[in-house]
Order: sequence, then structure tokens, then C-alpha cells
Amino acid sequence: MGLAEVFVSEVFGTGVLILLGGGVVANVLLAKSKGADGGWLLINFGWGFAVMAGVYVAFKSGAHLNPAVTLGILSSGAQEYAPGVAISFGSTVAYVAGQLLGAFLGACLVFVAYKQHFDAETDDGKKLAVFSTGPAIRSYGWNLATEAIGTFILVLVVLSFGKTPSGLGPLAVALLVVGIGASLGGPTGYAINPARDLGPRIAHAVLPLRRTAPEPVHAHSASLGAAARPAPEPTAGSSDWAYSWVPVVGPLIGGVLAGLVSQLIF
Repeated sequence: MGLAEVFVSEVFGTGVLILLGGGVVANVLLAKSKGADGGWLLINFGWGFAVMAGVYVAFKSGAHLNPAVTLGILSSGAQEYAPGVAISFGSTVAYVAGQLLGAFLGACLVFVAYKQHFDAETDDGKKLAVFSTGPAIRSYGWNLATEAIGTFILVLVVLSFGKTPSGLGPLAVALLVVGIGASLGGPTGYAINPARDLGPRIAHAVLPLRRTAPEPVHAHSASLGAAARPAPEPTAGSSDWAYSWVPVVGPLIGGVLAGLVSQLIF
């Protein structure tokens, strides 16, 4: 398989993943949606089935859909990313670039599908949540650990699928994502995928979303010493770039560690 085919496969697969995954969040959170207040488990299952759909669409490239999975395979000592796709710098770039572009395009399609609901929604935080994750309690170190742990489990179990005769394939990955969301998703919203968070966050920054005016910085908080200040909450309408590194770095750490550990136990 050529690298162009890998790139296109990952674009389409990751695009479907984000369209359906971001779509379930929009359905649950945005104003006047028929799925409003559907709850956390609906989001968990929606993301699980979104992964399953993306895996089927991107079967030709091995359906990584996630840079952490790609790096996990790389660090596992494998020789190929998928049958006929040797591990190299070029193939790694093709996978990651396809995933990021697909995630961006999928997020744009969510915006189109829910445009009227984005316009009707007055809470900028809910709009941002459709595109990217955010912590329940903002503490960058602990948030990073949560993302690393969740992604470690994701990649380790995905790598184990290739060693077992079950053949569950996409359904097994879907149920794994549901389980991670239900068990470990509470602290950070379980990005467990740098492309899933970064691509849509870029889309949030550039799409013509109606936003409220930025909240003012209070004088007393601005005067606090850096050591005394808590990690800042995002201002209204922002894309929360201060937090954006966490759902990128955490999953990459978890993915690489899972690949290394897989060499010891599989």
C-alpha cells in the first residue's frame, strides 16, 4: 500500500470517528437538540460506535485513527503499521497527518450538522466541549496522568487484539472505548487521542461560531503570585489553548509506554 492510500484512509476513518463522536456530544449538550441531557453513558456509547465506524472505514491502513496508537505500534517493536506498510519516518508522518486532517474535517461537519443549535446555544463552554475535551478539576499534572493512563490501557489492549484468536475487531475496540469512558473518562473527558482533541480544537478556533465577550480578568487574581494562582479557567469563547497540550502529550506518553510494555507481556 502506498503512503497516499494510507493518508486518505486515515483521513476518512478519523473524519467519520470525529463526525459521529463529536456529533453525540453536540446532541447531548447543545440547545434545542432532541438528544439534550442524554447523559454521560450516551456519550460513551456514541464515541464507542464512532470508533467502530471509523475502524471499518479505514480498514485498508489498519485504522489507527490515533497518533498514540501509531506511536504505540512503533514502540512495540513491530515491523509494519499494517500489512504492506513498513514502519518508517514517511509512513509515520502519513498516518499522523491523515489523522489530524480527518479530525479537523470531521469537526467541521459536526458544525454544519448542528449549525442552528450552535447558534441557539448561549453557553460557550458547551460549544467548546463538542470540539475538545477539558478537565473536571483543572490540575495539569494530574490531568496529564489521567490521559496517559487511559491511553495506556487503550493502546495496550488494542495491541493485544493482534495476539488473540477472538477476531472481534472493530466491535472489541468500540466496547473498549466505552469502558474507558465509563471508568476513566470523568476527570478529563478521555481524549485518549491527540488528533481527536487537537484537530477539532483548531476547527473551534477558526469556525464562525457565535461567541460571548471574553470575561474580564479580576484585579485581585491578576495580582496573585504565579505559585499561588490555580491553573486558569478558559475565558468565555476561547479554545482553551492553555490546556490543549495535556490531551496531546498525555496520550502520546501512554501510547509509547503501552508499546514498550507490550514487548514484555505479549
